[in-house]
Amino acid sequence: MPVNLLDYDLARLTAFCKEIGEKPFRARQLLRWMHHFGESDFAKMSDLAKSLRVKLAATAVIEPPKVKSASVSADGTRKWLLEVGSGNAVDAVFIPEAERGTLCISTQAGCALECTFCSTGRQGFNRNLTTAEIIGQLWWANKALGYDGRGERVISNVVLMGMGEPLLNFDNVVGALHLMLDDNAYGLSRRRVTLSTSGVVPGIDRLSKACPVALAVSLHAPNDSLRDILVPINKKYPLRELLAACQRYIDVAPRDFVTFEYVMLEGVNDSVAQARQLVDLVKDVPCKFNLIPFNSFPDSGYQRSTPEVISRFRDVLTQAGIVVTTRKTRGDDIDAACGQLVGQVQDRTKRKSRKVTLMENSL
Repeated sequence: MPVNLLDYDLARLTAFCKEIGEKPFRARQLLRWMHHFGESDFAKMSDLAKSLRVKLAATAVIEPPKVKSASVSADGTRKWLLEVGSGNAVDAVFIPEAERGTLCISTQAGCALECTFCSTGRQGFNRNLTTAEIIGQLWWANKALGYDGRGERVISNVVLMGMGEPLLNFDNVVGALHLMLDDNAYGLSRRRVTLSTSGVVPGIDRLSKACPVALAVSLHAPNDSLRDILVPINKKYPLRELLAACQRYIDVAPRDFVTFEYVMLEGVNDSVAQARQLVDLVKDVPCKFNLIPFNSFPDSGYQRSTPEVISRFRDVLTQAGIVVTTRKTRGDDIDAACGQLVGQVQDRTKRKSRKVTLMENSL
C-alpha cells in the first residue's frame, strides 16, 4: 500500500528516500513541494528526475483529509469540517486579524478528558489523528486561503487548540510540529506555534525536550477542588505538579512565560476572591492570562460571566502585575468559537450527555 508522505517529517522522509535508493537532499525537495507549494501531484514536481517521479507515484501519495463542509462567519472566521475516516470528522478554524492570521487545528477525533464546559469534551473520543491528518489541516487551509508558496503567508500563527488533547497524541503531534517549524515546509517560528494542554504533566516535560513551542495551559480554576470538577485530569495531575512542570518548561521555551487560559463561568470561577486566590497560586510562575468568555452550547449547564464581572476579575490580576488579555469571541455564529468545536465523532467511550452540577462547597 502506498505511504502518505504527509505523515513524514524531514527525518522520516530522508529515511524513506534512502529506502527507495535516493539521496538525502531529495527529502528537502519533497518537503518544499508538498508543504511550501502545497503540491500533491508528483508529476508537477519539475526539479525531480522523471525516474524519481515515476517511483514516487508507484510507492507514495500526498493525501490530506478531505473537506466535508466549509463555513464563513460574519466576522470573517472560517471553519472547515475535515473527514478523517470511519465516520469521524474534525474542525479546523482560521481567524483573520489585522496583524496576523491564526489557524486553530485539532489533534484527536473527539477528546477523552471530559472538561465540563467544553462541547468537544461532551462528544466522547474515537482516536488520535495521524501526523498527516494534523498537518493536513494546515496544508488544506493554505490551499483554501489561496496561498501558492509565493509572497507573504496568510497563516502566520498556528494554535493546537482544536479538538483533542495534543499531549495525549504525543508522537504524531511532534511530527506535525517539526513540519510547521521546518524552513523547507512551513517555516513558522517556535513563538508562533502554540500548543494548548489541559495539564498532562509528563507530556509537558517530554515536549520541553522534543520540540519546545509556546505553551498554553487550560487552567480555569484557582484551586484543586474546583478544577477537579471542571478539568477532571486535575485529579491525576493536581495544580502543584502542573505549575512545577510549567516552571521547568519555561527554561527551554521560546517565550519567557506560560499562557494560562481561563474560561469565565458565571458564579462558578469568576469572583474577586477567586481572582485573588489565582494571583497567589501563580505567583512563582512567569505567566500571562487569557480570559475567555464562555461560549454556550446546548445543555452546557453554564452561563457566560458578564462583562462587568470579567472586568473586575481582570483588574485583580493586573493590579498584581500580571499581563491579562480578554479573548474576543470570534466565529460563534458558525460554532467556531473556543469550546464550541464538535466535529463528528463515533464515540468509542459511549459517553452519555449529562448536566453539570457543582456543589456549593466546591467553589
